[in-house]
Amino acid sequence: MGSEEEPSQMRRALVDSLAGAISGGISRTVTSPLDVIKIRFQVQLEPTTSWGVLQRDVYGPSKYTGLLQATKDILREEGLPGFWRGNVPALFMYMPYTAIQFTVLHKLKTFASGSSRTEDHLHLSPYLSYVSGALAGCAATIGSYPFDLLRTILASQGEPKVYPNMRSAFVDIIKTRGVQGLYSGLSPTLVEIIPYAGLQFGSYDTFKRSMMTWNRYRYSRLNLGSEDDSVSSFQLFLCGFAAGTFSKAACHPLDVVKKRFQIEGLRRHPRYGARIESSTYKGMYHALKEIVAKEGFGGLYKGLFPSLVKSAPAGAVTFVAYEYISDWVGSKAGVE
Repeated sequence: MGSEEEPSQMRRALVDSLAGAISGGISRTVTSPLDVIKIRFQVQLEPTTSWGVLQRDVYGPSKYTGLLQATKDILREEGLPGFWRGNVPALFMYMPYTAIQFTVLHKLKTFASGSSRTEDHLHLSPYLSYVSGALAGCAATIGSYPFDLLRTILASQGEPKVYPNMRSAFVDIIKTRGVQGLYSGLSPTLVEIIPYAGLQFGSYDTFKRSMMTWNRYRYSRLNLGSEDDSVSSFQLFLCGFAAGTFSKAACHPLDVVKKRFQIEGLRRHPRYGARIESSTYKGMYHALKEIVAKEGFGGLYKGLFPSLVKSAPAGAVTFVAYEYISDWVGSKAGVE
């Protein structure tokens, strides 16, 4: 029996990996423009709102002061390709990230529930959904982190480019920081990803269960003779949308700290504001204190609006694409 289950488990893992990679690639490409704007805001030491510019004069003039203004500036100075800057390393990051994440998540849920059937995973305790999501997020982050670093550097540089391509950025990091430089900011990233991935997957399962309960109630009220609790694609989209919004809003300050560590000490054109010098931040707690002291509490939420505008549909697209691709590939491969 064990020998029969092994090929089935291998096929299941391949289905999860493929569905996760494709859904991650689709989501990343669709939402890249908002991700670029979010990163520009997060790494800008100067205020990112007109009101903030009037209130603080710690740094020089701000390059970006709002979502619309940033969109116009990037379009004028860099053209449409500017909105997909850093998309290649981002795809190298997101595709393995989501592949690892969904594969590990399914394995953990299978272990916890004693069944590989996705339907049975919905009956797990909400706490197990949150823990499984957090552990899967950690595994995916460690496996894909260098590409996340390269994506941030390329997306934040603007014009004229300091690094013309991913290879030049990679070589410069190795020269200036060493191999460990490819993991700059990993600690705050892991601290961020534990609550973020836990909340994202845990809340998605919670919203999905609630939607199934609502569907059963609705069908019983309509007296249709059945209690169909299947979730429509639009309902899946709403569940993913809500999960993406909730998790990103809760964890955004840690994402700002991560981005600061990632570009610390690297070259950047003066047009895009003050450079973050090497060893500016001595640790995650010190970075939080420095940002609040010099930029106010609003500094921890720079880029929140484009981040929410991006993360909500990104989460929705990822979950919906994964569910449908997983079902389709699974049916072709004969996997339940």
